[in-house]
Amino acid sequence: MSSLAEKYPDEVQAILAKYPADQKRSAVMALLYLAQRDNGGYVTKAAMEDVGNIVGITANEVAGVVGFYSLYHDKPAGKYRLQVCTDVACALRGAVQFVEELCDNLGIKTGETTPDGLITVEEVKCLAACDHAPVFQVQTADGLTYHQDMNVKATLELIEQWRKEETS
Repeated sequence: MSSLAEKYPDEVQAILAKYPADQKRSAVMALLYLAQRDNGGYVTKAAMEDVGNIVGITANEVAGVVGFYSLYHDKPAGKYRLQVCTDVACALRGAVQFVEELCDNLGIKTGETTPDGLITVEEVKCLAACDHAPVFQVQTADGLTYHQDMNVKATLELIEQWRKEETS
């Protein structure tokens, strides 16, 4: 297995060049993004060790960053990672019930992926849109989109649209 620095030497150097030599650890998030992109949407333990070696911190410290931020993942998931904010403010606006109903309609539990491998539903904290809950972000290889003031019917219609795009 080759390291990020071997596979993407120009990108790694460009990332590191943005920070003072004694502050390489500041590059951890950009390097994690590169590692996640390289591995199809999640960061492996080996990649965490690799990133740690590049920036001079432990794999456990890197894993702490992965675990803290909702944009990094340590296991594979569906092509569409649907992350619903369920913190207190959003819960008061129906986010928890929204997640439960959505998962019931999809035949999965929170954190699981639909049998077709397309949708993973996750709960996250604070997407900074409490006044528009239920709100979720969708992560794909193409980037990130936000959906506010959602309901289960509209979300299922969106998922159907994604399924149609996959088969066409």
